Amino acid sequence: MSAALGLYRLQQVDSQMDQIHGRLRTIQETLQNDVELRATTEQFAASESGFNTTEREFKATEADVEKQRSKIEQAEASLYGGKVQNPKELQDLQMDVASLKRHLVTLENRELEAMATLENAEKELQAAKAQLEKMKAGLANQHVDLTRESDSLQKEIERLDSERKAVMSGISQPTVQTYDTLRKQKRGVAITTISESACAACGTTLTPAQQQNARSTSQLFNCPTCGRILFAN
Repeated sequence: MSAALGLYRLQQVDSQMDQIHGRLRTIQETLQNDVELRATTEQFAASESGFNTTEREFKATEADVEKQRSKIEQAEASLYGGKVQNPKELQDLQMDVASLKRHLVTLENRELEAMATLENAEKELQAAKAQLEKMKAGLANQHVDLTRESDSLQKEIERLDSERKAVMSGISQPTVQTYDTLRKQKRGVAITTISESACAACGTTLTPAQQQNARSTSQLFNCPTCGRILFAN
């Protein structure tokens, strides 16, 4: 087996392994860092925070209304209790009661507005919660599938690794070192084929003599332009 053929077979195995490793990285990133899930979780947290703030505001207006009603009850007790006999004091109490009741209307309107706002915030929170639960359920199924795919790809890596060792056993160590160096320099593709009298990697047209050199079984021939090893199949 020529050195070029051995390296070509090695390149085919390595390219498959590169693709699998790339897919495994994508799977791992998906399992560990799901952008969409994080965004939905953040939306739920924002809705929950907004609901809690609105609920506190509603309870505050509710308390204000109760305090105002208590003030009115006290004022009316003084007005109608019979202890105050002075006409001027009675008149002042009547005015106080009227003023307290007018302010009560204002507070009750605020309470109604706060209640409506709270109801909307609760609806938004429930919608965000439902969306988050739906996404988590969907991702749980997706993660099961991805985990299965990852396991399958790991087994394929093991098979290819054994195949790689078998191919390398027929190639000299210096040749493998040359190949590995080119792999690092050429984005993982150290050896390529001749297609229609040209380098399949960069498209450089090759002379008949260059094509003949690429067919040599005694030495390796590199593309004069991109520097990759050429294999004439």
